[in-house]
Amino acid sequence: MTETLVNIEDRDGVRIITMNRPDKLNALNTALTRQLLTALEDLAEAPSVRAAVIRGEGRGFCAGADLSEFKDLTPEQSERVFERADLTCRLQSVASQSPVPVVAAIHGATVGGGAGIALGCDMVVASRGLKFGYPETKHGIVPALVMTGLQRALGRKAAFEMVSLGRLIDADEAKALGLVNRVVDGDPLPLAVEIATAWAEINPRAMTSTKQLFYRVGELPVDAAMAVGRDTNALMRSFRTQNS
Repeated sequence: MTETLVNIEDRDGVRIITMNRPDKLNALNTALTRQLLTALEDLAEAPSVRAAVIRGEGRGFCAGADLSEFKDLTPEQSERVFERADLTCRLQSVASQSPVPVVAAIHGATVGGGAGIALGCDMVVASRGLKFGYPETKHGIVPALVMTGLQRALGRKAAFEMVSLGRLIDADEAKALGLVNRVVDGDPLPLAVEIATAWAEINPRAMTSTKQLFYRVGELPVDAAMAVGRDTNALMRSFRTQNS
């Protein structure tokens, strides 16, 4: 029987997704990665869910990749290596691609792929005591799949400093850099749920369109972005008519 490594709880339109591998600081082995990816993909198929929170059980949010699996991911196992890389790539981007807004509630160790998951969410609430960063180079590996999200969130110079030196930062520095939205003492979950609940009270079509437009315009030239905004503005009026 497959071990359940991700727990799901629904609260009035908000889905709380919990990584549940606390004895390993929720390190991302293949099983946890698959289950978490499925849980996030399933948000699009749950009409009663209008917002989501992702968190980690235990002393940390997520300690990144489970390095104990690396011994089996060798050049001789090229198919498995590619499959694992593709799985990780999909996980890093799934939250931003979801029609449902997702907030990460992070605490303790939030490093490597765990930091990448947090940055892939639409908002982040962090607890003081956070240890956030990308220490891959210190383990002789490359932070390849987290670079895209980090560069776009932080800018090239600061992002290169983080991925090359592997320095861990605390919650207040992460907020000052714009990597997290809110900092709290203690458990970040209550504030994350509060944010998600506010999202859940908004017309879901308006929220989905807002999120999709937000990420789309970030990748377009100004003229194209304004044209897309114009078209969405016109479409928005049909939302108001249908709900009046």
